[in-house]
Amino acid sequence: MSSEAEPTNQPPTEQPEVADKTGPTKSELKKRAKAAEKEKKAAEKAAKQQELAAQQAASEADYATEFYGTLPLHQSQSRPRRPRVDIASLPSRDGETVLLRARIHNSRAQGSKMVFLNLRQRTESVQALMIVAPEKVSKQMVKWTAGLAIESIVLVEGVVKKSPEIIKSATVGTVEVEISKLYLISGVETRLPFTVEDADRTEAEIEASGDQFNRVLLDTRLNNRVIDLRSQTNQAIFKLQAAVGELFRHHLHSNGFIEIHSPKLQGAATESGASVFKVSYFKGSAFLAQSPQLAKQMAIAADFERVYEIGPVFRAEDSNTHRHLTEFMGLDLEMTIEEHYHEVMEMLDGLFLSIFHGLRDKYKNEISVVNKQFPAEEFKWREGPEGTLKLSFKEAVDLLVEDGVPREVLDDINTENEKRLGRIVRAKYETDYYIIDKFPMELRPFYTMPDPTDPTLSNSYDFFMRGEEILSGAQRIHDPKLLEKQMRAKEIDPESMRGYLDGFRLGCSPHGGGGIGLERVLMLFLKLNNIRRASLFPRDPKRLEP
Repeated sequence: MSSEAEPTNQPPTEQPEVADKTGPTKSELKKRAKAAEKEKKAAEKAAKQQELAAQQAASEADYATEFYGTLPLHQSQSRPRRPRVDIASLPSRDGETVLLRARIHNSRAQGSKMVFLNLRQRTESVQALMIVAPEKVSKQMVKWTAGLAIESIVLVEGVVKKSPEIIKSATVGTVEVEISKLYLISGVETRLPFTVEDADRTEAEIEASGDQFNRVLLDTRLNNRVIDLRSQTNQAIFKLQAAVGELFRHHLHSNGFIEIHSPKLQGAATESGASVFKVSYFKGSAFLAQSPQLAKQMAIAADFERVYEIGPVFRAEDSNTHRHLTEFMGLDLEMTIEEHYHEVMEMLDGLFLSIFHGLRDKYKNEISVVNKQFPAEEFKWREGPEGTLKLSFKEAVDLLVEDGVPREVLDDINTENEKRLGRIVRAKYETDYYIIDKFPMELRPFYTMPDPTDPTLSNSYDFFMRGEEILSGAQRIHDPKLLEKQMRAKEIDPESMRGYLDGFRLGCSPHGGGGIGLERVLMLFLKLNNIRRASLFPRDPKRLEP
């Protein structure tokens, strides 16, 4: 019998550890160490850059955000009643902190820390300066300001400081404003057709520049009148226009006149049908008033004694000249006559002299501004005891004949000969202002009173400035029968003007007057050479806009 072997209780024998022959080599380990080191350095560099960026951001933080920017739309949200100043007053405010609203006329950045602005209010301008200052003016504030479009309207706060030298680019050149706050009130949202600086340039400046500066033509100006009117020249022109109206009113008020306001829609033409605008009027037609003539005379018939009016006058004349408009402002007056129609002529003469004196004495600065762009000889009138030069129509014709004009062409004095007469009078009498009396009857309207001794002549007169007519006037017919006769002679149906005639049938004092063209007076006083420059928004046969 065989026996089975007994199992043993000893643990299994351990196998010896075998080295891993597939692990990284020394070269690979070096590469890994090098890569790890590179990553470490990159991380450190990034952290350092991040730290520097944070430090730079902290150093360039816009600490001036409250001191500049675009204001909310002005809807009268509040009224803090902070006083604001005019640029013209700045020379007397040295050292003061001021608040003012102005347009940016021009700007010039100087690096990233400084910007110069030329600020403008009407005819006045001043240089302003913005400089980076800790906790007050930031680089961002300077950059934003330098980027504002010219003609933007801004609200500026700053300190007025004496300028070390006269600033020739500003009208107020003795001081400048160091800006601490600047806010945009209204920006420019379209491309400017031209700059106000270009609009103010003189012809001499343009020619001296070799035509590097832009020449802004009159049509371009009128097509973009809003920007053109911002120029210093135009601001001065229309201040002077307002002054003429003010002086006109003042003189007449002081002589017992009252102002009236007559309708501009009429049932019949007052001068001639060829020069009247006809408009539809419900089921019929009406006419735009060629003058307040009929209303003035009816006011005299109503015992107003002395009246005047400032209002629009319409003339449907297809005259595309330097001195004609289809709509202009008329300065009209009418007054009763006690003895002779020269009382009216002398009143008008005194009126003009007061206007001339007033402009010269009170508005020298504005005249000087205009003369920079439109150089002209100073307007002259006789101021001695001899008084204003007065010529009869015949004497005026004789002067022209002596100067070589054929007498046969002088039944009427045309525009060319008017100017020629002006040159003759200036040379002979040293005056730009004169009166011609006793015009031929055939040249005057139906309501003009005939001369008592020569029915071919009339009791009428024209006033002239620099050889151009600026007033036409006369004694009027106050007798209804003679008035009706003259109407028929001019082919005007008396029935079409019954309301006008009835005023004289009720009895009317002898009277006379005249009508003045405001724009023409201004054009000739300043020698602007074109009446459109003296009209805010001129109307002529080719222009109805803007």
